[in-house]
Amino acid sequence: MCAGIAGQRGRRILLIDHAPEAGRKILISGGGRCNFTNLDVAPDRYLSANPHFAKSALSRYGPQDFLALVDRHRIAWHEKTLGQLFCDGSARQIVRMLLDECAAGGVTLHLGNPIREVRHAGDQFQVEYGVRTAQAPALVIATGGPSIPKLGATDFAYRLARQFGLKIVEPRPALVPLTLPPEEALFRALAGVATPVVARCGAARFAEAALFTHRGCPARRSCRSRPTGGTGRRSA
Repeated sequence: MCAGIAGQRGRRILLIDHAPEAGRKILISGGGRCNFTNLDVAPDRYLSANPHFAKSALSRYGPQDFLALVDRHRIAWHEKTLGQLFCDGSARQIVRMLLDECAAGGVTLHLGNPIREVRHAGDQFQVEYGVRTAQAPALVIATGGPSIPKLGATDFAYRLARQFGLKIVEPRPALVPLTLPPEEALFRALAGVATPVVARCGAARFAEAALFTHRGCPARRSCRSRPTGGTGRRSA
């Protein structure tokens, strides 16, 4: 997304990905249909150590902006519960859209090239990747988190941040089910059953459906939850 927009604004862009295929995590999102945004995204749906970040980010680019991009690429979509938007077809349509946006900006894409080293001297960054070296006055790191190693996720961003003396927030598990050892599994007979629950985090309360699994305790069925009380609007 960043590469495509920067390229279309006249920058000369090189996009490097160590994975052999672009957007691999996008491809598994939303059960393969990519839950690409939520109609009711709002700053108060985010619990963060920096409560103002979401305000700034969403004031610059909101869900309607991305939806306009999806519509421009003629990707059919539908709304599920609580404002969740999914592709009618496949998550590959979103990946294709982003690659087309990069192509429109003249972006050079190099896949399957692990980053070997990043250095900074003077006003230039130097990146060694695969058997190549690139230099540029600006470097954007968009790695996501280390949550799915089998898709290529690593701690690269954290190592790079430490290298340049940047403060980091150590990652913690999020959006994961609560599991127990097999001999302690609870509610196994209820596997596949969803029931309305209210989850609390400090003063925040979110109402959604929780799904019982064969591995024990219920897991949140979706990361799109509705806060209780107040405006009653849906969450991001």
